[in-house]
Amino acid sequence: MRMIMTPLMVSLALSAWASQAQAEKWDMPLAYPANNFHSENAADFAVCVKDKTGGALEIVTHPNGSLFAGNDIKRAVQTGQVSIGERVTSAHENENPIYGIEAIPFLATSFEASDRLWKTALPEMKKVMDSQNLVYVYSVPWPASGFYTKKEINTVDDLKGIKFRAYNAATARIAELAGMIPMQIEAAELSQALATGVVDSIMTSSTTGVDSKVWEQDVKYFYNVQAWLPRNAVFVNKRAWNKLDDATRAAITECGDKTYEEGLAKVMALSEQYMKTLNENGVAVTEPSPELEAGLAKLGEVMTAEWLKKAGDNGKVIIEAYQAQ
Repeated sequence: MRMIMTPLMVSLALSAWASQAQAEKWDMPLAYPANNFHSENAADFAVCVKDKTGGALEIVTHPNGSLFAGNDIKRAVQTGQVSIGERVTSAHENENPIYGIEAIPFLATSFEASDRLWKTALPEMKKVMDSQNLVYVYSVPWPASGFYTKKEINTVDDLKGIKFRAYNAATARIAELAGMIPMQIEAAELSQALATGVVDSIMTSSTTGVDSKVWEQDVKYFYNVQAWLPRNAVFVNKRAWNKLDDATRAAITECGDKTYEEGLAKVMALSEQYMKTLNENGVAVTEPSPELEAGLAKLGEVMTAEWLKKAGDNGKVIIEAYQAQ
C-alpha cells in the first residue's frame, strides 16, 4: 500500500503544482469608486473570466484610481505595467480622433443612438487600439452628459468665466467656445475640487454627480442637455493577450460580450434613478432653456465640423454610415 500511495501522492502534488504554475493574475486599474456601475461591471467581468477559465486567469480590480490615476491607466496597459484596464475613451482624443467620436456634442444623445454610433466606429477603434499595443474587450456607456452648476444658467453667455472641469478634448473645447475656464480634474478628485472652489461647474453624467455627492459641494442645478453619452472601454495589453491560449482568449471575449449586454441594461435602468437621487438631495434637475439649448447646439455644430476635419476620410465614412442607419 505504501508503495502505491507514494507515487500517487507525488502525482497529486505535481498536478497541484502545475495547476498553480499555470494560473495567472492580472491587476485591473479602474478610475471610479467600487460602487460605481462601471466598477461593478468590471468586478462581474473578472468573476466571469475566473469561472470560465477554471481559475487559470484571475483578474483583480482596483477601483477609485487606487492603482493608477484615470489618466495613467491606458498608458499603463500599453506599456505592460498592467495587463488590463478600463478608461473613458474620449479622454484620449488627443492621440487619435476616433477616441472622441462618442463625445461629439449632440450627435448621439440616446442609448440606442450611442450604441449604433459605437458599433459603426468599432472596426476603426479596434485598428487604432491594435496600433497602440491594445486589444479591445468591451465598452459600456454612461448616461447622457449634462451641466452641473452652482448658479442658474439660462444662456451660453451665463457660462462665461465659470471654472469648469474638463476631462477630455471635447469638454475642454466646450469651455473654450463658451468662455469658461477649463480645469483638468479626474473623477476621484472631483468632490474636493468642487468643495474647494477649484471648479464651479462640470459636464458629466448623472452617475458621476451621485457618486461625487455634488449636493454636498453647493451644486444646485443639473441641466439635462444630453450632450453625449461617454463610454468606458476595457482593453488588454496585446503582448499579454498573445501569451494566452485560445481557450482563455475566447473566455475573455465571451465574458466581455456578456458584460457589455448586462452593463448596458444596468445603466439604462439606473439612469432615471440617478436623476431622482439628485433631485431628492436638493439638486434641481431641469431641461435647458430654449436659449441655452440653441446656444449649445451651435457649439455642437462647430465641434462636429472640427472633429470631421481632424478625423479625415475615415471619420467622414463613419459619420455618414451612422447617419444613414
